[in-house]
Amino acid sequence: MSRVTVVGAGLAGSECAWQLAQRGIEVTLYEMKPRKRSPAHVSDGFAELVCSNSLRSDELTNAVGLLKEEMRRLGSLIMTCADSHRVPAGGALAVDREGFSRAVTERIEAHPNITVVHEEVTAVPDGRVVIATGPLTEGAMAEAIERLCPRTDLHFFDAVAPIVTLESVDMDSAWFASRYDKGTADYVNCPLEKDEYIAFVTELQNAREAELHGFEDDRVFEGCMPVEVMARRGLDTLRYGPLKPVGLRDPKTGREPYAVVQLRMDNAEGTLFNMVGFQTHLKFPEQRRVFSMIPALKNAEFVRYGVMHRNTYLNAPTLLDRYYRLRSDPRISFAGQMTGVEGYVESAASGMLVGIETARELLGQPPVDFPRETAIGALALYISGGSVGDFQPMNINFGLIAPLDHRVRGKRNKNAALSQRSLEILAGIRG
Repeated sequence: MSRVTVVGAGLAGSECAWQLAQRGIEVTLYEMKPRKRSPAHVSDGFAELVCSNSLRSDELTNAVGLLKEEMRRLGSLIMTCADSHRVPAGGALAVDREGFSRAVTERIEAHPNITVVHEEVTAVPDGRVVIATGPLTEGAMAEAIERLCPRTDLHFFDAVAPIVTLESVDMDSAWFASRYDKGTADYVNCPLEKDEYIAFVTELQNAREAELHGFEDDRVFEGCMPVEVMARRGLDTLRYGPLKPVGLRDPKTGREPYAVVQLRMDNAEGTLFNMVGFQTHLKFPEQRRVFSMIPALKNAEFVRYGVMHRNTYLNAPTLLDRYYRLRSDPRISFAGQMTGVEGYVESAASGMLVGIETARELLGQPPVDFPRETAIGALALYISGGSVGDFQPMNINFGLIAPLDHRVRGKRNKNAALSQRSLEILAGIRG
């Protein structure tokens, strides 16, 4: 029987191992935790998330919502566990992170075709192998990958947001609601008047950052832009970004505030809330000082401060094919954020595609060749050669998906039509 070695049990590695095993392929899954952790790890479970809302929108008018639905229909382990451990978040798929990770770990460890080895891998294994070690890969393994991929030394920086306790939020200044009252009232909304906003942004622009060797504002991935970097781009940048008040009416005043900071549930119990869009690498005391200027957070208890870390990714268009295989040595595949897919959903989707296509190859079956009309296919085709100019990490978006052959009025209607077409195509595909 064919055997594949998967290195790394993050979302991509776990999903890849599951897809292979479900198709009868024997899998050896290496995970270095608990013996060693990267700077982003805090637990020993598989598929660890840094944010309860890392899986983002669940609506089919959003490209990531389409990608998640495709994964569900293809039998995704990650989506099954996420749906089983979701917490309220309006139109987003947010999860209880600990419960989600525990479920993935238990399913993987119980699968008869998967052997889990808790050991750090320091060289590329022999035979068929999938490298899903993540964007924080370092040490001997990073050096081994660099020998395979001479242009590995491309990088960007990623950031995560602080978490506060709900009981420490001043609810006399804040209120529960979702934007436009859509769905349930899952977000805590913390308003700022004009003078409060200006004072806040001014302090944010001048706040002291933690030391981070090599950090430059123009090397930050736009989708995870630190809040202080956004503030430096202009006084109103945050009001048109994470602090936009549109669709949020303060029940105390009956009007939209000048700006609004939203907090999103981070655990199933609803005791911890994440500051939406507040990825940061400010020094911890500066985070407390500046973020406490938000009236509702004047006495906030921060149980986690924002942190910044370096993410490394491959120059994928020159290195990988549409199956995420290394062109120079097709026995080796990559999966996850190291390939240049950005986001946890996209990372898991890459692992899913690698698992499906690798299993079919080993079983003597033709490849699926997911087309550009599907989100999972469009992402792989972008990674393997669809970028223009300098390659940069990319979230899934409708711009990557093949356009319709007819005109549809209205952006939401067009996106819905693109999603409908994709799911119809997927119904005819046997992965």
